[in-house]
Amino acid sequence: TSTEEVQEIVRLANEHRIPLWPIGRGKNNGYGGPAPQVNGSIIVSFENMNRVLEINEELGYAMVEPGVSWIDLYEAIEAGGHDLVASIVDVGWGGVVSNTLDHGLTYMPYSIDQASHCGMEVVLPDGDLIRTGMGAMEGNKTWPLYKRGLGPTSTELFMQSNYGIVTKMGYWLMPKPEVYMPLWLRSWDDDAIGPIVNALRELMLDGTIDMRPQFSNTLIMASMMSSRSDWWDGEGPLPEHIIDKIAKELNLGRWMMRFALYGDEAIVDYRYAKLKKRFESIPGVEVSGEKHEKSEWKNLQNPHEQIQIGIPNLALNKMASWYGGEEGGHVDFAPVIPLTATDTLSTLSFMKEMVHEAGLDHMVGMLPINARSTPFINVLAFDTKDEEQTRRAYEVAKKMVVIAGKKGYGEYRAHLSFMDLAADQFGFNHHSQRRFNETIKDALDPNGILAPGK
Repeated sequence: TSTEEVQEIVRLANEHRIPLWPIGRGKNNGYGGPAPQVNGSIIVSFENMNRVLEINEELGYAMVEPGVSWIDLYEAIEAGGHDLVASIVDVGWGGVVSNTLDHGLTYMPYSIDQASHCGMEVVLPDGDLIRTGMGAMEGNKTWPLYKRGLGPTSTELFMQSNYGIVTKMGYWLMPKPEVYMPLWLRSWDDDAIGPIVNALRELMLDGTIDMRPQFSNTLIMASMMSSRSDWWDGEGPLPEHIIDKIAKELNLGRWMMRFALYGDEAIVDYRYAKLKKRFESIPGVEVSGEKHEKSEWKNLQNPHEQIQIGIPNLALNKMASWYGGEEGGHVDFAPVIPLTATDTLSTLSFMKEMVHEAGLDHMVGMLPINARSTPFINVLAFDTKDEEQTRRAYEVAKKMVVIAGKKGYGEYRAHLSFMDLAADQFGFNHHSQRRFNETIKDALDPNGILAPGK
């Protein structure tokens, strides 16, 4: 329930050589959830450290503990009457800190390159306490405002690592814009994928689109609205004519992109006209959207459109029930590729072939990290009651890790079941990065008690 308790737990774990596995909310769905890597680990849960410690409207940030969910942060902003919004994830029960530490993706302008975090308080593996960046100076006023400090910047060392336990984190918030315009792009032709990606890159590079779009195929969108059994009961991947039926009946197209514009109405109007003209110059592509003022946001019915303006919900968790209903699951494999038509099409081709060979539906989406790169997220869904299908999903994910690595594509975050395999792909100079990481780990945590294997 406090930083001091965390320090004492870490000291005891060192004394008795007991491994610890810290979790924020335990909702890392698709990447292993709250499960530890090493049997016998004690889970350190932050469910009771769930306070939003500060919201500063003048400078636009919040300071949160690691048990704070996206729902908690939204409710604190609303309760305080702040004219601010937080960039959030698709399913609101997850943790602000834990998602950030795993390089998780959110969607609003401050989310590009995962730029919302600023300033961390960290318990080290020996129980010592540090603050990153300007927090290293007692009473420094810019700790949650300036990402660096004097000397090497240590903040990123505590992301996707086992070097410490983050007990506080600053998170930047965006002033509520005059106008919010959620947008939808539909393509009814797979041949348009390449031109759409090229147009998207151009529009992100020049700042016309300044948030994180989500570009998905028919099935990943359909999984958030329906179940596979609503359409087909046969074995193997869904036939093309069934996918066409889903695309038409749910008005999804063969590919759909959700994205948005924010700002003064005149600027939103200008940017919308520009991007609509650019995208609709591609045959078979259509773009639509509707502007909303602040008073209308809470009345939005589409959960996607709520998420893009910082209103959390749980509706999109239905994706996990594509196979198996309430007992459905998914394992995700998400390599980072250049945001080009060439890389997109080649990656799509080999991954679709591998997933179909495993007898599974190919559910895939792209969420650009910035204007130049994107994770290519494969959602490998399965029925957890079906042992054989579950095995096939995990096996094909592991095969894709290796094939993608040979093509020069590495994961942006790794599932526990193949975390080591994913790290193996980063082999430059005989795994010099691993040696560097291990040198730091051995210095900070000689007893190996903190999240071993992560």
